[in-house]
Amino acid sequence: MICIAIANQKGGVGKTTTAINLATGLAATGLRVLLVDLDPQGNASTGLGVNQADREQSSYDLLVGNCALEDAIVTTRVPKLDLVPATQDLSGCEIELIEYEERTHRLERVLAEAPAGRWDICLIDCPPSLGLLTINAMVAAQSLLVPLQCEFFALEGLSQLLQTVERIRGRFNPGLSIMGVALTMYDRRNRLTDQVADDVRACLGDLVFSTVIPRNVRLSEAPSHGVPALIYDFRCSGSEAYMRLARELIARLPRQEVAA
Repeated sequence: MICIAIANQKGGVGKTTTAINLATGLAATGLRVLLVDLDPQGNASTGLGVNQADREQSSYDLLVGNCALEDAIVTTRVPKLDLVPATQDLSGCEIELIEYEERTHRLERVLAEAPAGRWDICLIDCPPSLGLLTINAMVAAQSLLVPLQCEFFALEGLSQLLQTVERIRGRFNPGLSIMGVALTMYDRRNRLTDQVADDVRACLGDLVFSTVIPRNVRLSEAPSHGVPALIYDFRCSGSEAYMRLARELIARLPRQEVAA
């Protein structure tokens, strides 16, 4: 199972939307997917239709050692997509983890318990910060996917994130790589959007996925119905873009991982 952390310390960049719909797109191709909601807001869990009452065990319980991975799994209405939900308990988790040994490796140890062959790929939806929860995700992951909003301030936060990745490589996870940068909230009516996209590609080259996720009303509406946009409206431009992104991501995966 290959683990990919979906992270950006800037909020409102489409990170959780990307996590939900990319996970659904990967499952639609036949891959068995595990989505770990590591954001205290729990939006990925809500967006997949998992109510608060159904979150008996959560990613918080995994990190503090209250339950095993298997006990926290919730089956979603999307075939081949399982979820570890999040609760507001995660809000104080970073303070609690300070007292734990190897506090940066808690999630890595949990995911190591996954039964062999149960899932092909694990996506981790990180909170909009570079705190201990995100560090845990980066230590547990082999790769990082960065959703990047097509607006003026996008590159400012990106440089800070890349510096954090280098520190994680140096101290905890030398094998961490950047799977790619996904440009989100693209508005073709705004000329500045094109300029930002061109600047990002000039800076990062092939790291930037060819697929661009457009601004799309259906992407915003779907979470209120508790389903991914790919189910809510498969033919909308946002859903079609996420299916293309899923195929691009698969093409970047190590062949042996896809075949596993």
